[in-house]
Amino acid sequence: MFVAYLIVLAVGYLLGALPFGYLVARAKGVNIFEVGSRNPGATNVRRVLGKGPGNLVFALDALKGAVASAWALLGRTEAVFTCEMPEWGLDFMVGGEGWTLLGVAGLVGAMLGHSFSCFTKFKGGKGVATGAGGIFVIIPVSALIAAAVWALVFFASRYVSLASMLAALSLPLTVWLRDRPPLVITLTALIALFVIFRHRENIKRLLNGTENRFVKKSPEEPKA
Repeated sequence: MFVAYLIVLAVGYLLGALPFGYLVARAKGVNIFEVGSRNPGATNVRRVLGKGPGNLVFALDALKGAVASAWALLGRTEAVFTCEMPEWGLDFMVGGEGWTLLGVAGLVGAMLGHSFSCFTKFKGGKGVATGAGGIFVIIPVSALIAAAVWALVFFASRYVSLASMLAALSLPLTVWLRDRPPLVITLTALIALFVIFRHRENIKRLLNGTENRFVKKSPEEPKA
C-alpha cells in the first residue's frame, strides 16, 4: 500500500508540474516569467494576454488537480482502495463525498508539482486552480461553497488574491460545520495554509494598500 501512495504522489506531482501557463503564454510569444507578476498562474496570464488564454490556463490547471485526485479510483479493487478506518474518513463512500488516501496523495502531489515544477526550474504558480480541481473531486459540496465565497469576495473587491485566500480558508470551516471526518478537516486546513503561504507577498501588498485589483491589461503593458 505504501508503494501505491508513492506512485500516486509521483504521478500527481508530474501532472501538477505540467507548466500550462508557461506553454500557453509561450505560444503567444510571451515568457510569462518575465512579464506582469512573473507568475505562470491563470491570473497573470489573463492579465497579460487576455480572457481567452487566462481562462484556458485556469481550466487546464484545475484539470491537473482533478485528474491527479481521481485517476487512482479508476479500476479500483477493494483490497487496494478500501480502508478500514471509517471513523477517520478513510473508507470509500460511493456517492456524496467520496474519500481515499490515494486521492489525497494525488492532490498533494499535484499542488506541489504546480507550485514547484521540475520543468521550469522549480518555479510555479500558487496552486489555487490545481487545488480547486482536486477539491471538487474529493469534497464537491464544500468546493462549491468555496467557489461561491471566491466569487463574492472577488466581485466585491476585485482582488483575486484576497478571494483565493478567503475561499481556501472557508474550506476547513465548511467541512467542520458539515461534520466531515477529522482527516478531511486536517487536509483542508493544510491546503488553506499552503495557499496563504504562497500568497505571502500579496498579503504584504494588501496590508500596504499596493495590491493590484484585477484589471485586464494588454501585452504592451505587462507590469502587474
